[in-house]
Amino acid sequence: MTEAAVFAAVFVALYIAHSVGDHWVQTSHQAAHKGENDKTPGQSSRAGRIACTLHVIGLTITKGIALAAVVLALDLPVTVTGVVAGLGIDAATHWWADRRSTLAWLAKVTGKTEFLSLGTPAHPAHPVTAEGGYAPTLGTGAYALDQSFHHMFLGVAALLIAAL
Repeated sequence: MTEAAVFAAVFVALYIAHSVGDHWVQTSHQAAHKGENDKTPGQSSRAGRIACTLHVIGLTITKGIALAAVVLALDLPVTVTGVVAGLGIDAATHWWADRRSTLAWLAKVTGKTEFLSLGTPAHPAHPVTAEGGYAPTLGTGAYALDQSFHHMFLGVAALLIAAL
């Protein structure tokens, strides 16, 4: 089997597991608190770090299970080194981005601050109800930037797993 085929199979497994881990495995508590820091009123960095760490542990286990299933079913030639490197870089970058202030910083330095606020009351063209109040939406710029950042590192992880 070519490294390109291994990369493709691994990426698909990680992509699916990422979606499941981020939306089904992650608890509401983890989602609500993983970005807390000392600047969050009434919260601490420690609580946010713990929530984010627990989320990433569950996410990485989910990805490991999906990857193991695909590797075994397709008899993919992957190494322990590649799997550890791939899942490790994915977990580390996922944790970094999900602390929220870090991804907001990246958006700022790349000129994406307005897009980051898209779909929120902070954006000048935020969604409104018929009465003119804020209309919450799942389609935010922050979510799109978060997911695209994660997808980029799913590609890096799949490449490491296929190549090492």
